Amino acid sequence: MTSLDKPGAAADPRTGGPRRRRVGTVGRRGVPLPLLVPGVVALAFLLLPLIALLVRAPWRSLPQQLTSAEVWQALQLSLITATAATAVSLVLGVPLAWLLARTEFPGRGLVRALVTLPLVLPPVVGGVALLLALGRNGVIGKWLDSWFGITLPFTTTGVVIAEAFVAMPFLVISVEGTLRAADPRFEEAATTLGASRFTAFRRVTLPLIAPGIAAGAVLAWARALGEFGATITFAGNFPGRTQTMPLAVYLALQSDPEAAIALSLVLLAVSVAVLAGLRDRWLTGAGR
Repeated sequence: MTSLDKPGAAADPRTGGPRRRRVGTVGRRGVPLPLLVPGVVALAFLLLPLIALLVRAPWRSLPQQLTSAEVWQALQLSLITATAATAVSLVLGVPLAWLLARTEFPGRGLVRALVTLPLVLPPVVGGVALLLALGRNGVIGKWLDSWFGITLPFTTTGVVIAEAFVAMPFLVISVEGTLRAADPRFEEAATTLGASRFTAFRRVTLPLIAPGIAAGAVLAWARALGEFGATITFAGNFPGRTQTMPLAVYLALQSDPEAAIALSLVLLAVSVAVLAGLRDRWLTGAGR
């Protein structure tokens, strides 16, 4: 008689039979040592730098550090540019995600690969690419300068563009995944009742994918807030104009380490808040 056939064994409410043991549950013999040791080392490798940041933080002078003019200036600029970059990502990224999820066109796989390219592209390379495209002598930038007198590099607008370039793929991927999971028959039903495709998207699809859009927007905002490489390459590091928090951390680390730690704590707190805000979504997706 096995443990599953013993009288009094707990019943599985879904099948009515005896409850089966979950695959992957640690048995009585414990965790295998070849898995335990590298797992603990990996955990320590990921957590120790963050713990060191908290231990070495100047807690007593932290309020003074965070209220200094330079830190507040960088913080304010970061919040403004990250929010603007997220707005740009929403306006442009949601329609792109819909095209990738709902339409068939030649080269769609290639387009999807190109959209995700900024995720793996080194940020400095992204900044160089932006300079070559939108700089004064760039492919498009020279016409913007000569025709309209618009110069984008080394401006606050350049910061927004650099942050949107690296952050938009997070939004597109999140929204496209949500669209693929949503039932397209609701849109089809709306169109059969006389609604246009855009009306069906606005009145039916958008409410259905609102959680995915919100999650993608949060990820994009957090990525924009922490952007460094593309920003410093395309927009420079000018206090009050293009110096965001990551750039201020880099600059302060050379002259004022306590200010660098204070700014790092702010970015760490934002990252933790993003993880906490998306935790329910991740748990729900993992349980499917």
